[in-house]
Amino acid sequence: MTHRLLTAALALLTSLTALYSEAQRHEFNPTLPAVHDPVMAMGEDGRYYIFSTGMGISVMSSADMKTWQREKPVFNPRTEIPAWAVDTVRGFRGHIWAPDIQKHNGKWYLYYSCSTFGKNGSAIGVATNNTLDPNSPDYKWEDQGMVIASHRHQDNWNAIDPNLIIDADGTPWLTYGSFWDGIQLIKLDNDLKTPVTQPVTIARRVGRKLTLAEIDDKTKFTIEGGDTIEAGENAIEAPFITYRNGYYYLFVSHDYCCRGQASTYKTVYGRSKSIAGPYLDKDGRDMAKGGGTLLYGPDDDFFGIGHCAVYDFKGKWYFLSHAYDKKMNGAARLFLKEMKLDKKGWIKSN
Repeated sequence: MTHRLLTAALALLTSLTALYSEAQRHEFNPTLPAVHDPVMAMGEDGRYYIFSTGMGISVMSSADMKTWQREKPVFNPRTEIPAWAVDTVRGFRGHIWAPDIQKHNGKWYLYYSCSTFGKNGSAIGVATNNTLDPNSPDYKWEDQGMVIASHRHQDNWNAIDPNLIIDADGTPWLTYGSFWDGIQLIKLDNDLKTPVTQPVTIARRVGRKLTLAEIDDKTKFTIEGGDTIEAGENAIEAPFITYRNGYYYLFVSHDYCCRGQASTYKTVYGRSKSIAGPYLDKDGRDMAKGGGTLLYGPDDDFFGIGHCAVYDFKGKWYFLSHAYDKKMNGAARLFLKEMKLDKKGWIKSN
């Protein structure tokens, strides 16, 4: 075989190996499914449903939280992507990020993010359904439109990664945010859609408020493919608030997702007696000034663990997230753990 033919053969073999590796990364695994930004709920049929980032919002279900099956996406990616989102967010084409699922007064509310990577021209929408059971005659997702939007070079926050929390008094709040000036909190009207307050920052990675001028002037850079990243250096996102035993617990992700083997995601948390904060970590540091107690991060099995949700199912408290699996070359896989509190109300390490 000539040198040229040998080189071509080796190149073909390398390409086929890469394609096989990529297929392995994305092939559906019922016991360890690929997933990004998962949230979960128990449906009327007793099954557990996970909603996650994907075209039209990805969905899968399980009877036992151990073996999963794919379900149809919330929106048909070809025919049902909300027109308001395409019109509002430049470059958005239906790849919907980081949903949040909550039930309130007998109806399911599914919040979702519309954006493009590294820019804060973003919007959060909400859809509703009477049931999560796709076999029910009442099953139908109805989009209710936009909740809130952020605008490039105008807002110093990013309207993605929504999480709805109903406080102990029955008041609805929405927390959200990624990079820029960190995690935001707004109060909603009783329609669970209309903001009635201005955003307030409740958690930052850096220890002080970042102005829009600082972000615009100092933190732009270009990634592979030529896209410009404008997100800033405040590497915090993916908030989730839950109430337990008199405390509101705020979970957020620090550092970087979406980089496969280079991902450095970490989950940190704090707590507060008030939903508006301040959220303090185990050492008394305010999360709005850079605090946060480490819960999960890179370890022997994962490059990073983050973008979490927390639930009480049948009296047990569960931590749900994605993690970048070292055995799968950094593919994002489902990460699910039971959690318990110590006598002082902090999460036990496990």
